[in-house]
Amino acid sequence: MSEDKPAATPAAKDVPPDRLAISPRSPHFDSDKLQRGIGIRFKGKVRTNIEEYCISEGWVRVQAGKTMDRKGQPLMLKLNGPVEAWYEDLGENSPVAKAD
Repeated sequence: MSEDKPAATPAAKDVPPDRLAISPRSPHFDSDKLQRGIGIRFKGKVRTNIEEYCISEGWVRVQAGKTMDRKGQPLMLKLNGPVEAWYEDLGENSPVAKAD
């Protein structure tokens, strides 16, 4: 007999990816996941200005004020520290993706 494991599949969909970016020019951009709303906690504080994150490597990218690079794109700063992410559409008890 084959065993179905439907409980494992929804849990995987309820945790945000390890790396995600809001810029469509990035290879880590995924509009479907961004439309769900991603909450980010960096160094224990909820942040709303994150442009890109990587949970396993422990960093986020944020804009450096209004500074632009030579191609007219916002200049980014890479900040290191513990990163946690969750889908905001699941409410307050949503599963949190964080480094082990």
